[in-house]
Amino acid sequence: MNIVNEAHISGRAITEKPRPRPVRMLLWFVIVGALLAALAGGLVWFNSFRGHMIAQFFANNKPPPATVAIVEAKSEVIPNLLTAVGDLAAVHQVNVTSDVSGRITDIMFTPGTTVKAGTALVQLFDAPEQGDLASFKAQATGAQLALDRAKQLAARQFGPQATADAAQATYDQAVAGIAKTEAIISQKLVRAPFDGELGVRHVEVGQYLTAGTQIVSLTDLSVLYANFTVTEKQSAALKVGQTVRVAVDAYPGRTFEGKINAIEPQIATDTRNIHVQATLDNPDHILKPGMFTTTTVVLPDKPPVVTVAETAVDYTLYGDSIFLITEKKGDDGKTSLTAVRTFVRTGDRVDGRAEVLSGLKPGDRVVAVGQLKLQSGAAVTISTDTPPPIPANPPRY
Repeated sequence: MNIVNEAHISGRAITEKPRPRPVRMLLWFVIVGALLAALAGGLVWFNSFRGHMIAQFFANNKPPPATVAIVEAKSEVIPNLLTAVGDLAAVHQVNVTSDVSGRITDIMFTPGTTVKAGTALVQLFDAPEQGDLASFKAQATGAQLALDRAKQLAARQFGPQATADAAQATYDQAVAGIAKTEAIISQKLVRAPFDGELGVRHVEVGQYLTAGTQIVSLTDLSVLYANFTVTEKQSAALKVGQTVRVAVDAYPGRTFEGKINAIEPQIATDTRNIHVQATLDNPDHILKPGMFTTTTVVLPDKPPVVTVAETAVDYTLYGDSIFLITEKKGDDGKTSLTAVRTFVRTGDRVDGRAEVLSGLKPGDRVVAVGQLKLQSGAAVTISTDTPPPIPANPPRY
C-alpha cells in the first residue's frame, strides 16, 4: 500500500521558508513616498500661505501717520560770533601793606566799605619819629637864625664868608632831617592808594606789623578786564576796539558789553593760543574779579546762509541729519507726506538757529518736533500747533 507523505503534497519540504514577494514591497515604498511628498508639500504650502497672509496683514494695517511740527529752511544773515572762555580781573587791585615795620595803634577803616584815594587806613606807632621831627625843627630854627646873622655880618664885611657857608650847611642838614622824619612818619600812616572797595581785615590793634604784611585788599570795581584766549587761527579775525559780550554764571541770561583793548602780540608756543583782553564797565559793582566768563566777540557779518531751527537737527556720532518732508502720490491719486532722513553739514548755532552748510536749500520743510518717533520714509501729518518759540535769551555757543 502506497503511503502519501503530507510534507510533499505542496511539492516542497515543510522546513523550507516562503519566497519573498517583490510586488508588495514596491507598493509599500510607493505609498510611504507619496505620504512623505504630501507632507512636505503641505509644509511648503503652509509656510507660503502664512508669509502671504502676514504680508497682506501688514500691507493692509499700516501704522497711522505720525503727527509732527515742521519749520521751513530760510536764507538769512546770522551774527558772526567768536566764543571763548576766560575770567575777570580788576583794572586796579592791590593788597594794602606797610612800607615799614611797627606796632599798630589804630585801625581807621571798616571792612567791606568803599574808600577814596588817600583815606587813612592804619596808624603805626610813630612817637619816636615825632620826637625826632620836633628836634629837627628846633635845630632848623636855630640854624636859620644863625644863618641870617652870618649873612648880615658877611654882607657888612664884619664876618668871614666861611661862617655864613657853615651856617647854611647846618640849616640845610636840619631841613633834610625834617624831610626824612616826615617821610618815615607818613610811611607809618597807611593810606588807600586809589578809590576802591576794601576786603577782609587781616590785622588787629596792638599787632606788630612787619613790612610787606597784608593789611586788607583794595579793589576798584568800576572797570574790569575780561581776559580770554583764542586759537591761532581765530586770532586773525580780532582787532582792537571790537565789541565783546560777556556772560557769567552768577547772572544767567544777562550779558555785559565791552571793547577789546589789547591783543597779545606773541602766540604761546605750547598751546598755540593768543591772549586777548577787553575792558567793560561795571557801574553796579555786581561783577567780581575771578569770575569765570563766556566771552563772545562780535565779528563782521558773513554772507546769507541757510538756517533752520536748532531743534530740527539731530546731532549724532554718525553725523548731523534732519528729517526732510517730501510729498508722495499714491495709487489713488492722493498726496501723502513722508519724512526722509537727510544728512547735512552744519555750522555755527546762534540764537536758537543752526547754520546748514550743505544738504538743504531755502524753502525745504523739515521736522522740528517729533523726530524721536520717526524712521526714514515714515508717513507724517503736520501738527496744527506752532513749533516752540526761540527763547528770549538762548544759550550762545
